[in-house]
Amino acid sequence: MSFLGIDVGGTKVALRAEDEGREFYETSFRWPERPPAADGPGWSADLAALGEWTTALRERWRRPIGSVGVAMPASVDAEGRVVTWPNRPSWTGLDLGAALRGLFPGAEVSWADDGDLAALAEARAAGSPDVVYVGVGTGIAGGVLVAGRPLPGLDRGSCELGHLVVDRAGPPCSCGRRGCVQAVAAGPATLRRAAELRGAEVAFGELAEAFADGDDWAVRAVRESCRAVAAAVIGASELLALEVAVIGGGFAHGIPGFTDEVAREAARLARPGRHVTVREATLGGLSSLHGALLLARGA
Repeated sequence: MSFLGIDVGGTKVALRAEDEGREFYETSFRWPERPPAADGPGWSADLAALGEWTTALRERWRRPIGSVGVAMPASVDAEGRVVTWPNRPSWTGLDLGAALRGLFPGAEVSWADDGDLAALAEARAAGSPDVVYVGVGTGIAGGVLVAGRPLPGLDRGSCELGHLVVDRAGPPCSCGRRGCVQAVAAGPATLRRAAELRGAEVAFGELAEAFADGDDWAVRAVRESCRAVAAAVIGASELLALEVAVIGGGFAHGIPGFTDEVAREAARLARPGRHVTVREATLGGLSSLHGALLLARGA
């Protein structure tokens, strides 16, 4: 039997098909920038794009897919309906279960929070049962694993580390509060701060290169993000006595030295007698995708 994992992000979607022998095919695409309102509900263009890419994948893969696991950043209720997704608000109200089953008739389809699934995949890759995961991308994904099980539990909601408040007077967050980790440290927030410090627009590649070169504006922009992530890591560690933190996500993975900066700040914030090991994600920016495959495999 073949399995399909889908990592649904705020900017792009990654897909990976595997079979029992672990042969695989992997691809990705970026969401349409502005779904046309005339085409029906706001999610219609997104679902059309997802349908096109999954059809192309099946044609390339040429094997029946029996189980699909989906890593989702949106909040989804018990009936499978999207409650909120700040990075793509047009999805609010979408019957996710029906939409996914329509794309994969005959297959078992399941979904879970992207941060929880990333934590599961990273724990599996590292052989560690206790992990706090922070994924830095378009948003901030978070997941906590204790004794091999996600907290608070896949049936009770997700671990929203991205919405821990680290600066009560900080920038506004898409959730309506101020100073959430996501408002300070997510990719778009970091790029906005970099542009303000530089006095000109900044592309992601420019930021990564300037940070590596030690340019002051880039270092200050990235360091502020790392400090916010470190505060979230230390907060989670204090609550749950966890000793391992994994930093992943496409944005963090694309800036060499990001995790090292988080580790330095976490060491500065840690209380005497408490230590947190901060390491880079073993799976790079693909932790959630591999977690989605674990879900498809029933793991």
